[in-house]
Amino acid sequence: MSTTTKPGICRICSAHCGVLATVVEGKLVKVTGDPDNPLFKGYTCAKGRALPEIHNNPHRLLHSQKRQPDGTYGPIGAERAMDEIATALQNLIDRYGPRSVALYLGTNGLPYPASALMANAFIRAIESPMFFTANTIDQPGKQIALAAHGHWLGGDIDFHEADSWILIGTNPLISKSIGIPGQNPAQSLKNAIDRGMKLIVIDPRRSQTAARAAVHIQPRPGEDAAILAGIINIIITEKLCDWRFLEENVDGFDELAKAVSGFTPTYVAERADIPADQLIDAARLFASYGTRGGMVNAGTGANMAMHGNLVEYLCLCLTSICGRWQRAGERVTRPNTLLPAFTAKAQAHPPYEGWGYGERLRVRGLTDAVCGMPTAALADEILLEGDGQVKALICIGGNPMAAWPDQRKTMRALESLELLVTLDTEMSLTSRLAHYVIAPMMQMETPAMTMGSELIKYYTSGTGIPAPYAQYVPRLVEPPRGSDLTEEWQFFLGLAKRMSLELWFVNFFGGGGGKFMESPPIVCNFNGDSALTTEELFEKMCATSRIPLDEVRSHPHGNIFDVEAVVEQKDPDCTAKLDVGNAYLLGELAEFLAEDFRSAHSDSAFPFRLIPRRHNNFMNSSGIALPKLNRGKPYNPTYMHPDAIAELGLESGALVTITSPHDSIPSVLEADDSLRRDVVATHHAFGGMPTEDDEVKDRGSTVGRLIPTATDYDPVTGLPRQGNIPVSVTAR
Repeated sequence: MSTTTKPGICRICSAHCGVLATVVEGKLVKVTGDPDNPLFKGYTCAKGRALPEIHNNPHRLLHSQKRQPDGTYGPIGAERAMDEIATALQNLIDRYGPRSVALYLGTNGLPYPASALMANAFIRAIESPMFFTANTIDQPGKQIALAAHGHWLGGDIDFHEADSWILIGTNPLISKSIGIPGQNPAQSLKNAIDRGMKLIVIDPRRSQTAARAAVHIQPRPGEDAAILAGIINIIITEKLCDWRFLEENVDGFDELAKAVSGFTPTYVAERADIPADQLIDAARLFASYGTRGGMVNAGTGANMAMHGNLVEYLCLCLTSICGRWQRAGERVTRPNTLLPAFTAKAQAHPPYEGWGYGERLRVRGLTDAVCGMPTAALADEILLEGDGQVKALICIGGNPMAAWPDQRKTMRALESLELLVTLDTEMSLTSRLAHYVIAPMMQMETPAMTMGSELIKYYTSGTGIPAPYAQYVPRLVEPPRGSDLTEEWQFFLGLAKRMSLELWFVNFFGGGGGKFMESPPIVCNFNGDSALTTEELFEKMCATSRIPLDEVRSHPHGNIFDVEAVVEQKDPDCTAKLDVGNAYLLGELAEFLAEDFRSAHSDSAFPFRLIPRRHNNFMNSSGIALPKLNRGKPYNPTYMHPDAIAELGLESGALVTITSPHDSIPSVLEADDSLRRDVVATHHAFGGMPTEDDEVKDRGSTVGRLIPTATDYDPVTGLPRQGNIPVSVTAR
């Protein structure tokens, strides 16, 4: 029996853990942490360890599928599918123009670093502006805030060296994402607390991360902006700012001070339903504890509860008035490795245009922005007849029926398309509506490198690899015998060849939609190069890497390279400053202050607020049906405090209906005393079609059905209220 165990990279999330993969007779049978990986040191999570089950899922598509006239699906060769799709796309472009074709990129594009970039190259080649991503239904405020505030070119403070840190509406011990480094976050937090770091967590739930905090503020949902403004006000009032940093590097301080002056401890305490003394303690602890202060990061919970742009901006303002950025002479926290080298400097990159430019959508006055096109408006663009109507949609690494807000509208939109194409490993909810489903290769069947994990730092502060680390691994397993699979990026190259398009691949991520990067993007031309392999493509992508790809390859378990990168002094002629006085966002803060919050919190028809919650075993809708991951619970419960359950005369495990002002969903109650009594929580991206509610214990339910897109939305990003949702809970 042929058995091999080799180093690999898990790419389920952006952490890109180094793992060991065991293959027996050509089949992936085991994945464990790699003890010889110098960064991860044997760590991996439940999702990574389940990669064999994910690869060998009996429902996995081994051939692409085409919808038949009777609505059933039958196999179609990948090359034949590309022929037909290319012809259909060209016909639509000829009839309706390039804007009739849209592309949606979901989070499951992360495992394949070339896929998103080639998809973007394709949509630009047909001259369609309709490129949408999961970013604008998740945390688009991060890029909006960076554009308004500016970037600090010295980079982030290292979590491993900080004396204090604030996390808002995020649980990185589970999400492996923002704030605590995703490379074994539990161990990183334990080490930090053992050396004396004080963690401050703002979260309506006593999450796994909050349980380890020195201060856990447990507010009403949706009051994160009030708490941040209150902390800033206390720090300014008590003169705890870094005055020298402010004078040299920050504009707008007087405007910020005036804007937050109404957020007194008494006001914030009443509004957020928290102790005023706790707010004061958190402000003083963050501003003055220790000699090496930390930073402020907000997550999905804070961004989805409305005012996400403002929350992210106040996080940056708080960071800057306390001077919490790397200074001249200090080590660069995230030096590039597979990306080109750059020179970090102790100076600002000034604010830039963040929204209101480029393509203008036909609904709600929305435009393109640094965070991308407003995904919550895409269903409207499909349904709204007239010039510019979207007639075709290609989904890569995403499942809109489970992830987008307003599930019923999403379903009407997808069913109305003349062409819907998904690239999917199984017949997901969205693929069940598609005309073509392209079956792709999976993680261990393709080569991998950690460039994607490096790139994520341009998304926001507190993300990326906090070391000059890189890893490359070859293909570790062949596709199943008899299968017909393609790599996602090759699908777009195949379409381009058939449509006689010239593709220009621009290698960048986030950072203001390409407006800001420390180093120039890599640009490649792929005109007619259909024989290109992924290995050759990686060579092109890494042509200007700080550490040559060949050198990275020579360390199969990954390596922390000897990179002497320190922050250099400010340029003598630099006059750029960070801005904490942005008129638009401080205007939003003034409107927030003027809200009648008392009435908002006293609606007897909807007495609870629903918040999102990450799941340790799933990355959005992936893997929910796998027994190893769902452990007998393939549904998303509605978590509720046991006292609140008792007051309703219900029991944990009861079937209930969750109703918002927009719609309702079935659910299963589960007692959880980590929540406030007026808050319920559930996981995103579960559920079936709207007609499958009786299968709630087999599938869960789709939170997106509770969320309208055309009311209560952000006017810049289009992000609707996806957290802090008013709901009632009744017996079903």
